[in-house]
Amino acid sequence: MKNSLKISAIALAFAAFTFSAKAQTTTPTSTSTTTTASGVRFSIGVDAGIPTGKLSDSYNFNIGGSVQADIPVANQLFVTVNAGYNSIQGKNNVIVDGATFSPTNIQLLPVKAGLKFFPVSNFYIQGEAGAAFALNKSDVGFNKTAAFVYAPQVGYQFQLGGKNYIDAGVRYEASTKFNSDVDNSKVNFFGLRVAYGF
Repeated sequence: MKNSLKISAIALAFAAFTFSAKAQTTTPTSTSTTTTASGVRFSIGVDAGIPTGKLSDSYNFNIGGSVQADIPVANQLFVTVNAGYNSIQGKNNVIVDGATFSPTNIQLLPVKAGLKFFPVSNFYIQGEAGAAFALNKSDVGFNKTAAFVYAPQVGYQFQLGGKNYIDAGVRYEASTKFNSDVDNSKVNFFGLRVAYGF
């Protein structure tokens, strides 16, 4: 856990440094293309996903939301900083070793930073890493408060006019173990984020 927190702290510090440097040197332009627009862009989105691996045996889906800042560092390249909330919904009446139970929803607060690159106009490839913090670790049997998380993503930004857009992205998000004694305590899912950007 110490290494994942160090990596997250370094990534966030780099993003904050980049943001402060860019805020002093960037001036708005009138361009409407998402790949060359200057200035920091923000988006607020709804997140949903489907658990994979052993997690899918006991959990149906996850729902949440996130805020993200895209900080331009070069033409077609942005540093991203993302924070959100995920609630992974437990199934009803799961049978394990002959016993029936309904697992408690897992509540996570992921904080990630990464890079977003536009190889062609409006289509992007994004990769982020950081830490996911368990908000109810004792209720779900975790013995760690946080785990390293990474999320590769692809998406498309639909222009609405001016600097406003809809950002639709599909990602795979995966974590390390939340319980050091349980191999199946990783939280992995395929997710969709639909956000309003400005």
